[in-house]
Amino acid sequence: MFKDRIRRMASDNEYLHKDFHMALNNGLDFLEERYGPGAVVEYLRDFADTYHSVLKEDLLKRGLRAIKEYLEEIYAKEKSSIHISMNGDDELTAVVEKCPAVEHIRKNNNEPSKHYIETTRTVYKTICENTPYAFELMEYDKLSGKSKMRFFRR
Repeated sequence: MFKDRIRRMASDNEYLHKDFHMALNNGLDFLEERYGPGAVVEYLRDFADTYHSVLKEDLLKRGLRAIKEYLEEIYAKEKSSIHISMNGDDELTAVVEKCPAVEHIRKNNNEPSKHYIETTRTVYKTICENTPYAFELMEYDKLSGKSKMRFFRR
């Protein structure tokens, strides 16, 4: 008897993790309710140090170009837009008109956690720690996730 086998790998599928944003949103609220607001920041700092360790190494090696390429790639995968400008190698400004995560959370009839801002502020600030660069969240709209971010040489 002949058997047809299909081989599939995760890499065969389109990148999609929108429900991760929903789970993270719920997790932030859970952490605050159970352990207090400091736990939210502590969790996100640990996450950034672990998950983004390669990005941090790249930032140390190549400077802000590493951040630029990361942001372009992630927003392309999310099928969303980001406007990035660089001032030489010393400053990068990124403007997000609407956050794809916040948009997905709202489309599913949920409200973003009051701590969702920390997924931007704390994560990028932590990535920049112990590097020649710093991060500033210049603007953030809680309704849409619209933001203006600045990475700069210390």
